Amino acid sequence: MHILDLLKEKGLISEETSAEIVVESQGAPSVIEEGLMRRGIDAETILNTLGEYYRLPTRRLAPQDKIPADILRYVPEDSAQHYRLVPLEEKDGVLEVGVTDPDNLIALDALNFISSKNNLPYKLVLILEQDLVRVLTMYENLTEEVDQALTELEIELTSEKKPIEVEEKVDTVEILKEDAPVTRIVATVLRYAVDGRASDIHIEPIEDKIRVRFRVDGTLHTSLDLPIKIQSAIAARIKILASMRLDEKRKPQDGRFSATIDGRKIDFRVSTLPTYYGEKVVMRILDPDSDVRSLESIGVSDHHIEAIRQAVRQSYGIILISGPTGSGKSTTLYAMLGEIDRMGKNVISLEDPVEYKIEGVSQSQVRPEIGYTFASGLRTVLRQDPDVIMVGEIRDKETAQLAIQAALTGHLVLSTIHTNDSIGIISRLIDMGVDPFLIAPTLILGIAQRLVKKICPDSGKEVPIEGSLEVMIAKEFETLPGPYRSRIPPSEHVLRAIPSKECPNGTRGRMAVMETFSVDQELEQLILRGASAKEMYASVRKKGFMSMREDAIIKAMHGQIPFEEVNELGGAFVDFDPGADEEIGEEHVDNVTLAIP
Repeated sequence: MHILDLLKEKGLISEETSAEIVVESQGAPSVIEEGLMRRGIDAETILNTLGEYYRLPTRRLAPQDKIPADILRYVPEDSAQHYRLVPLEEKDGVLEVGVTDPDNLIALDALNFISSKNNLPYKLVLILEQDLVRVLTMYENLTEEVDQALTELEIELTSEKKPIEVEEKVDTVEILKEDAPVTRIVATVLRYAVDGRASDIHIEPIEDKIRVRFRVDGTLHTSLDLPIKIQSAIAARIKILASMRLDEKRKPQDGRFSATIDGRKIDFRVSTLPTYYGEKVVMRILDPDSDVRSLESIGVSDHHIEAIRQAVRQSYGIILISGPTGSGKSTTLYAMLGEIDRMGKNVISLEDPVEYKIEGVSQSQVRPEIGYTFASGLRTVLRQDPDVIMVGEIRDKETAQLAIQAALTGHLVLSTIHTNDSIGIISRLIDMGVDPFLIAPTLILGIAQRLVKKICPDSGKEVPIEGSLEVMIAKEFETLPGPYRSRIPPSEHVLRAIPSKECPNGTRGRMAVMETFSVDQELEQLILRGASAKEMYASVRKKGFMSMREDAIIKAMHGQIPFEEVNELGGAFVDFDPGADEEIGEEHVDNVTLAIP
């Protein structure tokens, strides 16, 4: 029996009215509720009938009722919005949860998870949609908190009190009090960025406002806008935290600071850049207490893991990882250190900054501003009887030559370098002034890496591998020797990302795609005689070398990433358009706009 049938039995609505509401609502409880109220049925009658129908207790919220923040925290705001359930009170160790649709099994599963996570049992009560909406407005979100602080700041600036200022004399910095609005704005932005799994915060003035963006899973999202008139105060607050010069606004500056958020110590690496409308501030978020991830957990393919493990078992030599900023090089370096016997070997790292703490490694942070650079640190480390040395980055000729010398003299060196691909590592070292006869005997493994987005769990639309798509994939792997073709899975489809409420972009998290090459005698000879990158590629391809794009295609065929991510790596797959309806003929294979319905 439906709630409308109960109301008809009680003589509160007619058969005709019931039929009209069914058509209007299409079964949605909130629309049924709204339709009944429009026809003069009072809220109490609707709620009591719902309680009788679902056999659950009911509750109305009075206009003055306010749910305390410590109760709201049991159910995160996004979960409350999505699952349409809200915490109301905790009584005798039981959490009372208001729902409008007890038949929503997915919501009940989510509630069971929340209950087990908080180790707190719950009981359901029925509430009306209008009361649920009222509770949702009680959540304090980022915009509301910042708006409140901005209102207070506006009052202070327009009152007779002295305006909030920061003394710009470096030796006598006046730090803003902790309850000052500007301080609270900055603290709120930091907290929401950390809670939202952001890797970076961008605070950028653009003509008439300040745009605040968070980078999540590699993509920047605008989180809020601030008035341009507080730009200097926001920048000054962050400079104070990062121990940067307040009176220097014409040159870029770098700094760092730490903050405790939700009981965790979080490090922030700060960079300022003077722009036309004021200083732009970018902060990289680092959690030094995060667990060091394994090679498997960051998505490294099996044949790459085998090459890496074989390399880190060597007693000397140099392993180099290349990739742009934000491509996960440091995370991979830490994962490689996790493969080393840190109890039986002396492992030392030089980093800028120390991003994660790893047991058994003597981690040292370089400070170029006082002359402690990677090069000077490497000289000192060599006097510390090391077995394994991790150098955060090879940036110049001096560091490159010292790293090579360390590898020549019986040390295993791990580091990063900036190139477009793995083969480019060799030419980059030569460009830095390292002689080929030193590179050949020391370089044991070259890696290039990028990060790609993972498909949201239990999401994605299947796209069959047929027609032009099948031809393109076959062409990509056509030069891969037969013994290595078993790495290509026998998949019949790939996935395209489908947005959902849980994953607005259809993706969540990222994983690494790689290409690796090991230096054998044949490649050594090519390096020594100054062979071209094409010749070196042909040499390693014979031994199963696979490009980052090919690694990504295999991950897409395994259903780990959406096929759109393959396009981000360039090559033959250009301008992948998962929403297009037009198919492409097989004659357009070399440089193609891949369209999949």
